[in-house]
Amino acid sequence: MLRTAASVAALDRRMNWKKGQRWVSENEPELGLGILQQGGDGRVDVHFPATGESRCYALESAPIRRVRFLAGDRISLEAGGERLVEQVLEKDGLLIYQTDGGHVRESELAAGMSFNKPEERLFAGSVDHPEEFNLRAEALWRRAEIQQSSVRGLVGARMELIPHQLFIADEVSNRMRPRVLLADEVGLGKTIEACLILHRLMLNGRAERVLVVVPEALMHQWFVELLRRFHLSFSLFDEERCESLTRLDPSVNPFLDSQWVLAGLDFLSGSPDRAAQAMEAGWDVLVVDEAHHLEWTPDEESAAYRTVAGLAERTECVLLLTATPQQLGEQGHFARLRLLDPSRYDDLDAFHEECACHEKLADLVENISSGGEDFSALGAWVEGKPLLENCLGNLLADREGARERMVEALLDCFGVGRVMFRNTRSKLGGFPLRKPELVSLNGEDPWEAKTAWLAGFLKKIQEEEKVLVILKTRTAAEQVLEFLTDQAGVVAVAFHEDFTLLQRDRNAAFFADADGARVLVCSEMGSEGRNFQFARHLVLLDLPDDVDLLEQRIGRLDRIGRRGTIHIHVPYHAGAAEEIRVRWIHEGLDAFHQSPTGAAEIQHQTAGLLNEAIMTGEPEMLISRTRELKQTLAKRMARGQDRLLALRSNRPGHARAVADAIRRWDADTGFEDFVIRLFEHAGMHLEPLSPRRWFLRPDTLKSEAFPSLPAEGMTVTFDRARALEREHEGFMTPDHPLVRAALDELLGSSSGNASFGVWKCAGPKQLFLECIMVAECVAPAALAHVRYLPQTPIRVMVDQRGMDHTDDEAFSQATIRKGSPAILLGQETLKRKIMPMMLERAREIAGSQCAALADAALSRMERELVGEILRLQQLAAVNDHVDPAEFQLLEKRRDDLRKSLGTPRVRLDAVRLIWKAP
Repeated sequence: MLRTAASVAALDRRMNWKKGQRWVSENEPELGLGILQQGGDGRVDVHFPATGESRCYALESAPIRRVRFLAGDRISLEAGGERLVEQVLEKDGLLIYQTDGGHVRESELAAGMSFNKPEERLFAGSVDHPEEFNLRAEALWRRAEIQQSSVRGLVGARMELIPHQLFIADEVSNRMRPRVLLADEVGLGKTIEACLILHRLMLNGRAERVLVVVPEALMHQWFVELLRRFHLSFSLFDEERCESLTRLDPSVNPFLDSQWVLAGLDFLSGSPDRAAQAMEAGWDVLVVDEAHHLEWTPDEESAAYRTVAGLAERTECVLLLTATPQQLGEQGHFARLRLLDPSRYDDLDAFHEECACHEKLADLVENISSGGEDFSALGAWVEGKPLLENCLGNLLADREGARERMVEALLDCFGVGRVMFRNTRSKLGGFPLRKPELVSLNGEDPWEAKTAWLAGFLKKIQEEEKVLVILKTRTAAEQVLEFLTDQAGVVAVAFHEDFTLLQRDRNAAFFADADGARVLVCSEMGSEGRNFQFARHLVLLDLPDDVDLLEQRIGRLDRIGRRGTIHIHVPYHAGAAEEIRVRWIHEGLDAFHQSPTGAAEIQHQTAGLLNEAIMTGEPEMLISRTRELKQTLAKRMARGQDRLLALRSNRPGHARAVADAIRRWDADTGFEDFVIRLFEHAGMHLEPLSPRRWFLRPDTLKSEAFPSLPAEGMTVTFDRARALEREHEGFMTPDHPLVRAALDELLGSSSGNASFGVWKCAGPKQLFLECIMVAECVAPAALAHVRYLPQTPIRVMVDQRGMDHTDDEAFSQATIRKGSPAILLGQETLKRKIMPMMLERAREIAGSQCAALADAALSRMERELVGEILRLQQLAAVNDHVDPAEFQLLEKRRDDLRKSLGTPRVRLDAVRLIWKAP
């Protein structure tokens, strides 16, 4: 028996720190036995070799304890075997154990040892209320449920459950080496997809250091999206921040100051020194938005392209985002794919030939999917490929599911979708109608005419109608706000980049409220990343120079799942350049009605004609040419690659299963009840506001583990629909930082881990010991072993004779009341013999259950990984899109999991002594 709680000394702030001392984390006991690397100067660094993790603690609040075994303890050795401690010696601050097998240095102790403190608290009479024990036990079950959930990292996003986004996020984040191009059309949620992938990788321990590179104009949008939807607070990096970090020591790499960095593309590519530092810093994930701006030709590459290529070469996971993957032709598309896999995409001519086959393959796939019976065209595609030949045999035999498997195999084997995902609005549907209402205005002062029109428009529509006004600049937005409030008498608020996040939240909430502001006036940057789909009127008093920005403006209201028509009001100055641009956008691009395919490419090719039309005042040729380009580009995209990608980028059945799993979490009121009790235990002040809605305030928190809870408090909801409408309210899910922190705070403390209770019940007097053991693997978090064997609680109940009562139904109905164990613990025989025997018996029972859990986990892992390895190996033989490194990593992961899952340990987490008497 291992008894260590009394042997683990409390942290002594005055102690003599020595490298090599063994310490254990109270908050994360699953890390195993740690080795002190460095102590003093207000901090202590500890490495945990069993998991490969390291932690740096502030000395004043370090949740760690010095490991010191006593005579009579049994210790495990890293080399194998156990020893009985006979005497403890200390030399130069390090411990040496004299055992029945010779001297053992503390450095030789097994890193995976567990430290079972609960029984020592119980034996000492230091017990908690039975309800605390119950809460701790429930927390253990909930944690295991969360760890094993198939939607961990997906359920916590503040988003509608849109199928194609869920499918892409699930598909990509489950890959061993996610390196993909996310290329959905404008407004379909590429940013959400990338953030979902990031969030899941981070929560599952696969990503700690993340670099997001975006155009400077989009930095705030990304910051808000990551923070508001995913509770990820990234650090914004620019030259000013880097200079402040290197002012005292120029040799310091500023990018090592933060784990999550958001940086501008021009900032990095414009400074070779900063780019080199970013590359040297090392990242687990690289995300690059607006990747079509990365210019490349066989003869020359831009500084931005070189910078991203250098970062991508050193990063395991790479996500590139662009709505226009073929902007500037197939050469530009090839350049993006080359960043993801330069060894695969190294021949531009071969790539051109490959693209030429997409239309034929799309015809073939659609024939099979639609029930066609002529399979003669398949011969050239499947010959010499065992995987496809087998699928064809099943298809000819008309076996159930053969068509679906043939389509899946064709799409897999010929690479479409392995490195790229693209959905289009025309394929997905579900978008609201847009109704452009263009208003020609006259007058010497265009601005005065527009504001006068706006005042008149607001008088015409119903007072309860919400109106969103977007302009290019903060100055223009403030001028319109001043006019509306001072001269037109309209209740309006502003929303722009100079406001703090809190101010923006308050103004957005006031606009969303039925009794709040009628008009929200936004600047271009201020409106980025926000959802105002409850409004149906959008007023554009000016137009952006970039057509993609126009789509972004409309996208504040035009979102998948929205109901009702969006009215887009565009007042313009008649007879001026503005009228030419309005007609070009409306009659040529038709961009007010729908998102135009390839708008950026069309704008690039018609820039000269637009300038000429503005100078001459004759836009007919411009409009005609724009329509031709639009039709040509749409047909080119729809014929080949877009059709294939649509089949590979959205699998409704797969997405439905993911969405259903998320909805089960959303609808679990039992989880809500548990979280509220967990928050109350942590010391939060809670006020119920309405069904599934609460107000939290950190009045009497027991620890500082909740930095995301503001001092003034916050309103939270467990309802996804409300969370989408009220972005200022916290959305409580298993993924939320407050929920995770509260779980860690409870399970990382001793609260509830030792308890005593009295059970008033007829019959003979009996003594029971209720133990909650935890079956767990000591392994790096990145291995994702908890997916197969989470930290699983095992409940065992034994009586004073060692008989197993775990499954007795009477205990499920029992009411355990608080009592004092003093009299029982005063009996030496009971304390020294009977209770240790009961504990040892409970461990034996739990050990058998743990072995069964491990066997089941191994079987699940083998079924999943071995099948996927075989599939990828077969695909790699016929499709060079499949990187052999992908299934080689899977093979290594399988081998590591076999070792980890094959050697789980059982750790006593909580114990309760129960005295049953009439």
